[in-house]
Order: sequence, then structure tokens, then C-alpha cells
Amino acid sequence: MKIKRAVFPGSFDPLTNGHLDIIKRSIPVFDEVIVAVLNNPDKKPMFTVEERCSMISLVLKQIETEDCKLSVDSFSGLTVDFARKVKATAIVRGIRAISDYEYELRMALMNRKLAPEIETVFLMAAVEFSYISSNLVKQIFSLGGSIDSLVPPLIETKMKEKLLNP
Repeated sequence: MKIKRAVFPGSFDPLTNGHLDIIKRSIPVFDEVIVAVLNNPDKKPMFTVEERCSMISLVLKQIETEDCKLSVDSFSGLTVDFARKVKATAIVRGIRAISDYEYELRMALMNRKLAPEIETVFLMAAVEFSYISSNLVKQIFSLGGSIDSLVPPLIETKMKEKLLNP
């Protein structure tokens, strides 16, 4: 039996309920999903890569699954290089709107050029999460708005802690 291992890459700064929805909907499709946290030195993230990996690991422990192994890792550089390193057969990407599709299509085609053995799988965001992005969550949070329906409770707690202890 061939193991279907997928990588779900992103900055996850912070992990949102939209990300979590894509992870949950990947479970029936793959035997293993690796949430791959991108270390992008050009961005100024709210959380370090280590903090993001730790938070995501804690959130994933709350998802019950026997059919799919969920794990978290971090990487720098090209997603396809990381996918090859972990022997993934697919890259999972979530799509919220047409604008996401246009960007993701270009990325998928370039990834196919760089690594034709790795497929890109698009999963449409659930309607209730189609407007959520990490940047919007951070903006709402920084302006004092409620984010309790946008992120898992643990993430909201960690964001409040970060605000108090930067």
C-alpha cells in the first residue's frame, strides 16, 4: 500500500480556524499530513517559528483521528524541496476566493515544473471561513476586536499573552 503523505505549508502566524478546516478536511484524503511552518526572515511575524510549531502541535492533539497522522515541522526555502525531503506526494493548499486561485495556480504550476512528482491539491475553504486570513486576524486583534470565532481558543490565549509580554 502506498502511503499518501501531504505537506500543508504556510506561515500560520497565527493558525486560524480556516487553516484548521483545511487540515481537518485533508484527513480523509491522506494517510499523513505535515503542517509545514515557513520560516520567512523577510516577514515580521507575531510568533517565532518555534512558538507557531508548538501552538499548532497542541491544537492538532485536540483533533481525533485514527486514519491520518498529523504532525508539524518547519522549513525555509522552497516548499517542493521540503516536500521532497519528507517524501511527500502532495502539497495541500486552501483556496478562499478567485484571487487565491490565480495566485495558487501560478505557484502550483511552478511547483510542478520544479517537482513534477509532487501534486498540488486544492481544497476550497468552507463558506464560514472564506474571509479569514492571518493578517486580518492580527489586524482585528491589534485594534481590540474579538477574534474568538476566527482562531482556536489556545491561539487566542497565546495572542493575548504575547500582547502582554512581547
